[in-house]
Amino acid sequence: MAYADLHVHTTRSDGSLELEEVPAAAGRAGVDVVAVTDHDRVQPFDEPLIERKGVTIVHGIELRVEADDGQRLDLLGYGIEPNEEVTAITDRIQTNRIERGRAIVDCVEDRLGVDLGLTANEGFGRPHVARAIDDHPDTNYDYQEAFDHLIGSDCPCFVAREIPSFERGREVLSEAAELVSLAHPLRYDDLEGALARATTLDAVEVHYPYDRAVDLARVEQTVDRHDLVVTGGSDAHEGTLGLAGLSRDEYDRLELSQRYRPS
Repeated sequence: MAYADLHVHTTRSDGSLELEEVPAAAGRAGVDVVAVTDHDRVQPFDEPLIERKGVTIVHGIELRVEADDGQRLDLLGYGIEPNEEVTAITDRIQTNRIERGRAIVDCVEDRLGVDLGLTANEGFGRPHVARAIDDHPDTNYDYQEAFDHLIGSDCPCFVAREIPSFERGREVLSEAAELVSLAHPLRYDDLEGALARATTLDAVEVHYPYDRAVDLARVEQTVDRHDLVVTGGSDAHEGTLGLAGLSRDEYDRLELSQRYRPS
């Protein structure tokens, strides 16, 4: 059982949990610490960590960036204290997300001849579209098929979005966050390239619920060789937390702010 689940999404991006529901979900899972890491969006509180109903909530973010070789990576920032730079970069990303979301919805509706009843707003992403396609009575695609045939990369209704460079994202998060980690390294096509960039960060997400058997040896070697710290989380988009995460000892090694640390 995870003590700290440091990768959780809410309805502020593409999750199904309301932010206010996170403490109860953590309680059901026996999780003491939750990092809310919505995509490209900071949370509506100013402290890096807060207490809610006996659960420590870490102010986090998952920021998509692009390396100079074209590979897109996800950075997890923990202990966010919003500043002008992180606000500016997330505002620009959210504006582009809305424009992109509208374009995808329009394409799907035209192609399928349906009205999905969706409005693109802050935090909008392709999972919102896939859920709407799955739920619509007049479509023949379930959630995964929507990605596989309509809105996934190289599909007819895919629209790329603008994202910051790896260097820019790392710079902004390093200023606003207490800790910056590479998310789910074994999900990238070029593992070596991803791990090479992880060496310029603070941490790597080692504990993660991959949907296949994985060999973590190369990741763990990078962590050891470059004295990185270990992060972990479930990448929860629904209501179940704690499928992966950190033990109490691993969480303590992160040395996040002490003010709200459970006793």
